[in-house]
Amino acid sequence: MTDKIIAGVDLGSSSIKIAISNLNQDGLFQVIAVAEEAAEGISKGVIINLEEAVSSLSRALEKAERMVGYNIDRCFVGISGTHIICQPSRGVVAVSNAKGEIKEEDVKRVLEAAQTVATPPNYEILHIVPLSYIVDSQPGIKDPLGMTGVRLEVEAQVVEGLSNQIKILSKVLSRTGVSCEDLVFSILAASEAVLERKEKELGVAVLNLGSTISSLAVFEEGDLLTTKILPIGSRHITGDIAIGLKVPVDVAELIKIYHGHALPEKFSKDEKINLAEFDEKEINSVSQKMVAEIIEARVEEIFKMVDKELIAIKKSKKLPAGLIITGGGAKLRGIEDLAKKVLKLPVNIGLPKNISLAIEKAEDPTYATAIGLTIWGKENSLMGGEKQVSSFDFLKNIFKKFLP
Repeated sequence: MTDKIIAGVDLGSSSIKIAISNLNQDGLFQVIAVAEEAAEGISKGVIINLEEAVSSLSRALEKAERMVGYNIDRCFVGISGTHIICQPSRGVVAVSNAKGEIKEEDVKRVLEAAQTVATPPNYEILHIVPLSYIVDSQPGIKDPLGMTGVRLEVEAQVVEGLSNQIKILSKVLSRTGVSCEDLVFSILAASEAVLERKEKELGVAVLNLGSTISSLAVFEEGDLLTTKILPIGSRHITGDIAIGLKVPVDVAELIKIYHGHALPEKFSKDEKINLAEFDEKEINSVSQKMVAEIIEARVEEIFKMVDKELIAIKKSKKLPAGLIITGGGAKLRGIEDLAKKVLKLPVNIGLPKNISLAIEKAEDPTYATAIGLTIWGKENSLMGGEKQVSSFDFLKNIFKKFLP
C-alpha cells in the first residue's frame, strides 16, 4: 500500500479553501495542508464569472501545491447555492434471487429506482441518501443485505442541483487542469468533519454559516432528515454594520472581526470603538453596545430561520445533540449563547474532529467543508492513481455513512 493524497476544494463566495489529507501506509489519515484564497466570480455559491473563478481557484491550488510539493490533479469538490434542493423519494424492486435472499445487486437496483423521482427541469441528481429499507412490508431496516423477502423498498432523500451550474463548475475545474472525483453537497461534507455518529443517532442539526448563504442539515437516528439553503450569511452582518455606522464595507468587516459580538448585554454604553484604528479618515468613535445590537438583530434572524425549518419537520427544541455551527460565521463571538437563547437547544462550534490534524491552522470551523470533502473522498473512492471504486461500492459507502 502506498500513501494516498486526497484533496478537498470548498468554493465559497468570499474565499476558496483547500484541504489536503494523506492516508499513509499505517492507515493514519490526517490533514497535511490547508490553503485559502480570496474568491472572485462566485456569488451565493454559484459561478457568475467563469474567468475570475478560474483565476481564483488556480491561485488557491498553487498555494496548496507549494505546501505539499505535490501536483493536485484530482479533487473532491463541494457544491452549494440556493439552487440545491432536497426531496424525499421511494424505490421499489422485486428481489431477483430465486431463494429470496437480498444481494448487493438488489440494493443497487432499489437505489437506482429511487432516482426516478420527478426531477425539476434542468436539474441533476447529486446524491441518493438511503434512510431506511422495507422488506416485505417490514419497515425500519438499516441494512437489508442477507435478509429474505420478495419485495425490497427504500426510503431516501434525493439531493439535486441545477444542471447549468454543475456544468459551469466542471468547466472551471477543467480549465485549471483538475479533474473532479465527485461533486458533494457542501453541508454533507461539513457534517462528515464535525459530527460524530452518536450525535447523528440522537438528533442534531449542522449550520454552515457562510459569507452570503448558510446551509442546514438535520440528522436523527443516523438518517438525514432534511437539508436547506438559507439565503443569508455573515456578509449580511457586515452590510448591516456598514449601514448602521455609515462606514465603508471594508471598515465594517474589520469592526465585525475585531470587535463583533452577538450579545449587547456584555457591554456598557460607555464602551467605545475608535474607528481611526481601521481607517485614518474616520475620526469618530462608536458605541460597542450599538455594534453588538446591530449584529444581534441579524444573527437572531438567521437562527429564527433555522428554527422555522426545524418546526417544519417537527424538530424544534427536540434535538438532544443540539446545533453545531461551522463555517466562517461560527467565529463570531457570542454566537453560541445567542443560538441557545433563540433555539432552546445545546449549541457548539463545529471543529474538524473526525480526522488527525497535522497542522494547527486546520483546527478552524472555516475549513470544516474542505476537510470533510477529504473524509468523503477517503471513504468513497481511491486516489493516487489507483482505480476508483465501483458505482455500487460508492452507493454502499454512502449507505454506511448514515447508519447509526
